[in-house]
Amino acid sequence: MTRELVELAANGAEIAGVALIAGGLALATARVAFAPAGERYRRYRHDMGRAILLGLEVLVAADIVRTVAFTPTMDSVAVLAMIVAIRTFLSWSLALELEGRWPWQRPVPENPT
Repeated sequence: MTRELVELAANGAEIAGVALIAGGLALATARVAFAPAGERYRRYRHDMGRAILLGLEVLVAADIVRTVAFTPTMDSVAVLAMIVAIRTFLSWSLALELEGRWPWQRPVPENPT
């Protein structure tokens, strides 16, 4: 029974991650129609990046639940570590692209002049 619940939770998290990415694409596409002409590309990229970041975080959580709960062997943990490393690199790259800074850097304060 416990194994089925963990499998169900992992599958649910994977579905949620994919739904977040797909829903983010749909929402970003809808929002771009109402953006000012000069802002459309930037807004679309920003909205898509945020949806992908959120979806990746949920997918990483699903991988962790599935790997740790079912088969915590050295091989499965190594595969999990590679998946998490790749997804973390993608997340950091997207954060840098969207915000212009690494996630661990403080935001640069704007000078109100």
